[in-house]
Amino acid sequence: MRKFVRTLCALGLLAQAATMHARPAAVAPIAAAEPGAIPLLSTARGGDADEIWTIVPNEGRSVRNVTVPTLTPFLPAAGKANGAGVIIFPGGGFMALSMDHEGYKVARWLADRGIAAFVVKYRLIPTPADPKEAMRFMAMRIGQAVRGRTNDAKLEKPEATDDALAALRLVRRDAHEWGVDPAHVGMIGFSAGAMTAMNATLATGADEHPAFVGYIYGPQAAVTVPAAAPPLFDAIAMDDPLFPTNGFPIAQAWHAARRPVEIHAYQKGYHGFGGMGRAGTTTTLLMEEFHAWLAMQGFLEPISKK
Repeated sequence: MRKFVRTLCALGLLAQAATMHARPAAVAPIAAAEPGAIPLLSTARGGDADEIWTIVPNEGRSVRNVTVPTLTPFLPAAGKANGAGVIIFPGGGFMALSMDHEGYKVARWLADRGIAAFVVKYRLIPTPADPKEAMRFMAMRIGQAVRGRTNDAKLEKPEATDDALAALRLVRRDAHEWGVDPAHVGMIGFSAGAMTAMNATLATGADEHPAFVGYIYGPQAAVTVPAAAPPLFDAIAMDDPLFPTNGFPIAQAWHAARRPVEIHAYQKGYHGFGGMGRAGTTTTLLMEEFHAWLAMQGFLEPISKK
């Protein structure tokens, strides 16, 4: 059990579970919790009343029991946009979403640098409303996944991939309204969000791929790299207890397929260091490095200026 508790801590879920408070069935509508949020699917079951929002110490807002996926735009100030767009997927073991730590903070950082950002709140595995029961449930799911008993509990949510694809289609469809070049729309995800971004990439054809993928402390296992796969930015801490590097097979697969890939392996940072990084480690350079990588790929230069 101690191992599972440490794993929960790595995912940022234990802190969330410890600070959750039971809430009545009636809660504020989506717009109150997420100003400017756009529902992604009109056919999703349930509603925002199913959601449980909480504040995680040192991380900010987090949400569980998402049944209505949304996309929240964060746009650059007038005259500052460079035409790039980044769709952001927070993580949380497919049982929660770290909306501030791996979502809104990242979006504001990008928007301040002329990049339109879009935070996706994707659908999650349902968890008990009671915080203690939720913590036990999360420990069970993660424990079974860690032990390899994936036949009865998987850390995945297929609907999350559907939500990612819906977000990509929406941003590209309305790109000009948001000052974005449709050819410069990519993704960045953290942990389960990295898995979601990768699953969306693997599920699409060459003409539908995101322009680039930021894969932040996702599993390092190899995948079958699709033809014309987008450039990959792979970042993880060497002391990550959840997803050991094991020689970076996912990046090696990208390289073997002769597709652009860059690896950032931080000496320290643990799991869940977020977009702004963990103080006292070089993970605090993550967003600057991601920004420099986007520039090197040519995504921060409007096509009209090339």
